[in-house]
This record gives sequence, C-alpha cells and structure tokens, in this order.
Amino acid sequence: MDIFKKCYEFQEAEKARQSGYYPYFHPVSSAEDTEIIVDGKALVMLGSNNYLGLTTHPEVKKAAKEAVEVYGTGSCGSRFLNGTLDIHEELERELAEFVGKESALVFSTGYQTNLGIMSALLGRNDVVVLDKWDHASIVDGTRLGMAEVKRFKHNDMDHLKKVLDQIPKDKGILIVVDGVFSMEGDIANLPELVKIKKEYGARLMVDDAHSVGILGENGAGTAEHFGLTDEVDLIMCTFSKSFASLGGFVAGEAKVIDYIKHFARPMIFSAALPPAQVAAAKASLQIIKTDRKRRENLWENTRFWQEGLKKLGFDIGETQTPIVPVIIGDDMLTFAIWKKLMEYGVYTNPVITPAVPPGRQLLRTSIMATHTKEQLQRALDAFEKAGKELEVIK
Repeated sequence: MDIFKKCYEFQEAEKARQSGYYPYFHPVSSAEDTEIIVDGKALVMLGSNNYLGLTTHPEVKKAAKEAVEVYGTGSCGSRFLNGTLDIHEELERELAEFVGKESALVFSTGYQTNLGIMSALLGRNDVVVLDKWDHASIVDGTRLGMAEVKRFKHNDMDHLKKVLDQIPKDKGILIVVDGVFSMEGDIANLPELVKIKKEYGARLMVDDAHSVGILGENGAGTAEHFGLTDEVDLIMCTFSKSFASLGGFVAGEAKVIDYIKHFARPMIFSAALPPAQVAAAKASLQIIKTDRKRRENLWENTRFWQEGLKKLGFDIGETQTPIVPVIIGDDMLTFAIWKKLMEYGVYTNPVITPAVPPGRQLLRTSIMATHTKEQLQRALDAFEKAGKELEVIK
C-alpha cells in the first residue's frame, strides 16, 4: 500500500473546481477591507473576521512598519530561548490588564494558543468537557493532552450537568466553551456555566476569539459582557480577528500562566510572533480601548444587516453578534447561492457538513464597523436576487 494512494484517489476538490462550485482558496489581490478584489472583480467583503476594520487603520500599519525598522522581520527563535522581545512582554502586561487577569502569555497563532493550553494543562487524571460547537483548535488541543474528553449539547446546561454527574469526584475538570460561537454567532450562557463550574468544582475556560473587541463595556469580551471576569479562570483570544494581526494569548492567574509557559509545547517549539505582528496587535489594543465609536458603528451595522436579512425572509438562526449565519440547509444549494452572490458582487463563506450539523448548512456572513450602509444595502439586494432565483426565499 502506497501512503499517497489516498491523495491520488481524492477527486472531490477537482470535480468542484471543474463545475465552478469550488469555494476555497480564492486569492484576494487587495487589502482585507470592506471591499476586496478577487479575479479582478470588486466584491463587498462579508467573509472576514476583521470586525473593527483595523487591518487598514493608519496607526496599526504605522506601528507594524516601525517595529520592523527597530527589530527586523523576525526573532528566528522560540520564546523559550532567544525569541522573547521586550514588546512581547509589554503586550502581555497590557492584555492581562485589559481582560482583568493577573498575567497573559502570547503565542504565534490562535490555533497554537489552544493547543498549548490544552496540552500543558490536561493530564491523565483530568477530564475536559467541551461544548459540541467548540472551535476545532480546542478539539485538536485535547488530543495533545492526556485527559478524557467529554462533550455536551450546544449551550445545553442540563446536558452539561448530566455529563458532569458521570465524572468521578477525584478527577480534575476543565470546562471549555467559545464565548461567541464562530459559525452561528450565538453567545455562551456564561452565567449558568459559572454556577455549574462552582457546583462541580471545575475550572472554566472561554475562547474569546470572536468576542474581544466586540462584547463588553470596554470590548474586553464575554466575561466582561456578563460581569463575570473574576469567575472565568482562563480567557483565550486570537489576534487574527479584532486585533487585525496574527497570534493569540491566554490570560489567567499568574501561577497558571507561568505553568503553561513552561509546558506548552506548541509555544516552546515554535518561533516567536514576529515584531510587526506584535506591534500591530498592541496598536489595535489601544484603539479598542479608546475608540468606542468604532464598536458602536459595528453594532449599528450588525442590526441593519440582521434586520435586512430577516425582512427578506432569510433564516439567520439565533445570532446575537456581528457573525450572521444565513441558514440554507443543503450542501449543494449552499454552494449555488454562494456562487450567485459572487457573480452579484458579494463575498461570503459557505459552510457545509461536517463543519455544521446536517440541516444547518449556511452562508457565514460577518459585519465590520467600517462597512457603509450603501455597501450593506448592495449586499442585501444581491441576497434578495440570488435567494429568489434559487427559491430560498419567496
């Protein structure tokens, strides 16, 4: 048996390319902004996680350029050895203060952040309990740890209790949830999760990749949104969304973060986050803390988009955030409406099974603070036209 046999037999992607329904790896030849250029055509961008529109902010770009001038393009080493720069530690202190924790640790990607946390903390005598809709990086991280993995129905607190009831009392328990769930845009039931974790003596981690910059009085995420910062044990976030950069961090008690720092293999054996990306994240953090109007614009645009889709007759699920799913319910129909929207000048992300449960196939749309109402109305017009043509709406 040739290990490459499965590669040679894989035909699905090529069939999709030939049919014109291949939605992946389309190169963008412009900045990630409210409008992008794909294949020479201008499209309204509704598929980015650039929620605050900071990828093109002058201060963010300036900070990245200046960091390259001072530090060069990379550290060429692990944080563990030669790769830690003073700006890494400055950013960690600022992030910890921002989310209300003692300490923070920066990783080179958000994916590695979750892999690092899980692999460091989860031992053979532990159990990790996940929401079934948790991000893939969390699931993959548990595979690096030695703990038993259990899952509960999405945002179902009664089912979570049933799962916890089955765990022996001598086990360490970590409950992990997304703050905002990345496909459907709903928010974790943090008040109930806090009550349950106390009842069962568990620890609670929240992946705030899609929450920081968006939720909370100051944009500090889900815990701040619910006034439960002191009750959440670990807050994780990425820099590739509201921070307009790359990387991620985890924040919590100083002792816990120090332990992760010394046992997280994805950090120890990876090169440090490059200076430009650190500086971009630092600059973005300052804007998040000081520019309230930007977050207000985001929520105004979000309401406009959600209401517009509902008026047209689209099913947008239970979203509570700028992530707005358009539920289609069928793989091929999802690809078909995605293709029509591209033709009509709108970029969206088609999501099919197994990334979502059968019957929940959707177009994932996401709103930016910097979208104009004219751009959003253009997109609504395209959705109406495509939806009627394919009989998704009447």
